Amino acid sequence: MSDSNSQNSQASESPRENPSESSLEDDVLVKKAVGGNEKAYKKLVDKYERALYFHILKMIKDREQVEDLVQETFVKAFDNLNTYSTNYAFSTWLYRIATNHTIDYLRKKKLKTLSIDEPMKTKDGEMEMQLPDESAGTDRNIIRKQRQKIVQNAIDNLPEKYRKVIELRHMEEKSYKEIADVLDLPLGTVKAHIFRAREMLYKALKDKKDKF
Repeated sequence: MSDSNSQNSQASESPRENPSESSLEDDVLVKKAVGGNEKAYKKLVDKYERALYFHILKMIKDREQVEDLVQETFVKAFDNLNTYSTNYAFSTWLYRIATNHTIDYLRKKKLKTLSIDEPMKTKDGEMEMQLPDESAGTDRNIIRKQRQKIVQNAIDNLPEKYRKVIELRHMEEKSYKEIADVLDLPLGTVKAHIFRAREMLYKALKDKKDKF
């Protein structure tokens, strides 16, 4: 499901009635966050980070990946706060984004693990998958390299403290604890830097998403 569907899916929810004090507090924080208030962002993260973690953990058992998906959920949500409608609970909207983003991740992961050499099972038995012609493969390789270059350029343009954590996390595949040890930083600082780096990358690459 696309990002737009993630945000627009709130239309399928029932409008809230008699919102709780907590929900009304969210409305105030969201309004401040839209205005660029960093403290409001942090309060929303602190309030929902743990709950989102366990929500996504029900779908994925890899705890390290769950932490990444939680951060990516907040990045998407904060980048689309102007689309949030107070006719619906912020928590419902946020959980919907988390669910759809996790489903997208699982779908992409499944596609990556499919082997072209593995026979397809049909009601008539097994059928070998046909390999694409070489020219098509060459085109895909060119496109993939172009995408990699775009992403790498975006990473290179990050402030050094953010670039380092992204490279350690996504290129060297180190855990949050390992990154904290390598950079001699508190674990919380590492998570905050990775969150901020992803937010900056998301914004930098958003206008280039047609190339992905």
